[in-house]
Amino acid sequence: MKKPVLVVMAAGMGSRYGGLKQIDPIDKEGHIIMDFSIYDAVKAGFEKVVFIIKRENEADFRSAIGDRLSKLIEVAYVFQDLQNLPEGYAVPKGRVKPWGTGHAVLSCIDEIDGPMVVINADDYYGSHAFSMAYDFLTKTEDEPDKYHYMMVGYQIENTLTENGHVARGVCVTDADGMLIRVDERTHIEKRGEGAAYTEDDGETWTQIPAHSTVSMNMWGFSASILEELKIRFAKFLDENLEKDPLKCEYFLPFVVCELLEEGRADVKVVQSPDRWHGVTYKEDKPQVMAAIQKLKDDGMYPQKLW
Repeated sequence: MKKPVLVVMAAGMGSRYGGLKQIDPIDKEGHIIMDFSIYDAVKAGFEKVVFIIKRENEADFRSAIGDRLSKLIEVAYVFQDLQNLPEGYAVPKGRVKPWGTGHAVLSCIDEIDGPMVVINADDYYGSHAFSMAYDFLTKTEDEPDKYHYMMVGYQIENTLTENGHVARGVCVTDADGMLIRVDERTHIEKRGEGAAYTEDDGETWTQIPAHSTVSMNMWGFSASILEELKIRFAKFLDENLEKDPLKCEYFLPFVVCELLEEGRADVKVVQSPDRWHGVTYKEDKPQVMAAIQKLKDDGMYPQKLW
């Protein structure tokens, strides 16, 4: 079996944050959030990382992280290009928005031919997540009639910010921890000790049960996901281009849920005990910096990673 590859989705510009937050330092040593993810991944056994970026950001990414890590782990880049569409399709006039996380991962199809873990560039996942994902992917193989995937889940309470709303996929699982579906909630806020979401700009709120498992977009896949993303992209465009040509997005979880509904795949949800950290808003940065320093003080990381 081929060794798993780490795939880092880093093509977004972070509109709520106001800049290229993926390469914004979060400690006095100049580390960025990706440094900690890759440190944890290397410790878990990963030997290659693929960055999904915009072509125009390549120089910034190389100088911020890629060049200094290339001596420790194999580094590759793929580009999420708006023009990368199936034959016969064209980018709608005025469209600048990327095609979404499913399209981002599809960008890796010529670079990866084995298992992979997919993460966001701007989320801190914790060391447990990478060791659990690596363990699953090195011990699990697809069957002829079913793909076996995994997802790292987090308790909702461990993924919220005090500074605004977040989008999370709320997971529904069976008694064995197998994923049934992901309910995408695009506006979740911390309310008291819990969390609630709204779908009507705050007119009504629905409480999310305490300790609910949410997805932070950390998935473990066999190479089969790439072919499935390729096959299903044209259908997505047919169904969505006319309805929402400028903003429709091909989301990775939607394709996973389609495969679940068809009985083509199952997804094991493994629970991480760690707290998520991320800079969704500029106001989040001081809390993230304090949390990272505490992890160092507690011995989870050296002061200087590399």
